Amino acid sequence: MARKSRRTRAKRRAEGAKAVQERRPQESRAMPAQPQPLAGVLHKDEDFASRYEYVIPELKHIGIIAGAIIVVLIVLSFILG
Repeated sequence: MARKSRRTRAKRRAEGAKAVQERRPQESRAMPAQPQPLAGVLHKDEDFASRYEYVIPELKHIGIIAGAIIVVLIVLSFILG
C-alpha cells in the first residue's frame, strides 16, 4: 500500500488548521494563550523507586537465563564442533 505524499499530508494539515480556526469564536483569538498543564507530564515528587521496584529482579532473571543459554551454546560448540 502506497504512502501518502507530502503534498497530501500538508494539504490535510492546512485544512484541519483552517477548520479549527473557523470553529473558534472571535473573542478567543484576541485573548493571549495561557499555558495549560499537559496530561502526560509526571510530577517531580513522584517516587520512581517504588513505581519500578519490579525491574531489578526481572533484569536478574533475564541475566540468569541469558547466561544459561550462552553456556549451553558453548557446550554445544565443543560437542558438535
